[in-house]
Amino acid sequence: MIDDVFEARTYTVFLETTVSKFFEQNRRVHYIHDGASYHKDGDVWYWFRENRKWIEVYNLPAYSPEFNAIETLWKYTRKEGTHNATFETKSEVLNCLTKMFGQMQNSPESITGYLKPFC
Repeated sequence: MIDDVFEARTYTVFLETTVSKFFEQNRRVHYIHDGASYHKDGDVWYWFRENRKWIEVYNLPAYSPEFNAIETLWKYTRKEGTHNATFETKSEVLNCLTKMFGQMQNSPESITGYLKPFC
């Protein structure tokens, strides 16, 4: 089930089900995240402390989209997919985003310009 809201509990579930899979490879994870409020939650930091053998966390500075590649990909997504579009249902929004992310995966050259500053 996908929750409608991403918050501390769902973020911890994400870390446990997704990020922790890299621990099994016996490799240290260097994890970068932004200043979203749920990233600062006590339960989230407890999870990081409990797993510090495997993960090192880096926080991006506040208001620094120039350091966060996902911001440029969201800009691309809005420009090419959702700008001036109306959606009747949540399903239509999800279909649009799925299509946009699929295009990025299948044609990475379409986003190369957006990612140049990060290379």
